[in-house]
Amino acid sequence: MSSIEVLDPRFAAAARPAGALQRLCTGAVWSEGPVWLRETGQVLWSDIPNDRMLAWHPARGLSVWREGVEFTNGHAREGDGALLHCSHGLRAIVRTRLDAQGRPVGDESVVGHYQGRRLNSPNDVIVKRDGSIWFTDPPYGIVSDREGHQAESELGDCYVFRFDPATGALRIVSDFVEEPNGLAFSPDESVLYVSDTSAALRRDGGGHHHIVAFDVVGGQDLAHPRIFAVIEPGLADGLRVDVNGFVYTSSADSVQVYHPDGTRIGRIPVPEKVGNLCFGGEQGDELFICASSSLYRIVLGTRGATP
Repeated sequence: MSSIEVLDPRFAAAARPAGALQRLCTGAVWSEGPVWLRETGQVLWSDIPNDRMLAWHPARGLSVWREGVEFTNGHAREGDGALLHCSHGLRAIVRTRLDAQGRPVGDESVVGHYQGRRLNSPNDVIVKRDGSIWFTDPPYGIVSDREGHQAESELGDCYVFRFDPATGALRIVSDFVEEPNGLAFSPDESVLYVSDTSAALRRDGGGHHHIVAFDVVGGQDLAHPRIFAVIEPGLADGLRVDVNGFVYTSSADSVQVYHPDGTRIGRIPVPEKVGNLCFGGEQGDELFICASSSLYRIVLGTRGATP
């Protein structure tokens, strides 16, 4: 299997140094939410059905970082190094402080309610340069006990939220996406990309498997939603953006790469269904891919806009 496919010459420079796709480790049930810990040179990610977080380090290999994590999914780092978790089980965004060795030293709930009602099950989270926390809230952690705790939605819908840690204000910034999942800003934070995975649980052929692009207005509002790309086969689950503005998204058989104009410009075949991905490594040029039971890595000729 080829490690990378260049479908448009604009992707050639980013793809040129790519080596072989490596499977770093395996043993999960469903891998999600990778995040790079630059201080310790390791990747953390969620094995959601097993209710644990795993870690991979180039010298130590695979280890269990933490168990009984209340079905964490997506993760992000704050400016001070704190680790944010999307907790399906707690139906909240949770913050973990880390010591110098990357070990957890304390947890606190960041936000779990909107206007007195519990969130559904926060799925993925990003932090804007102004410190605001943006996250998606689909129903996947409450539809069964496999990836959370089965319950009825108290909100009655799924939203993209913006939380301001400075004021404690939580706002809905969009109800356009039916079941919002992965999200990422363009390098200048003028565009927000959000995946819609509403086809995931549908048995009638309905729902969506596309990415929506929004203009970010005034740094804190969303406008002009439009379909950026329809992902086939499978779904656009987690996604990331590199310094060129290229969008890297999960699908059923690969990481697909899109130019900001919506053209698919590259493809990285992966032998398992891809759930999420992140950039990391000392130079920020290693793409870590969570795919079903395994963690993969490929080195690219570009860097992530954010880890």
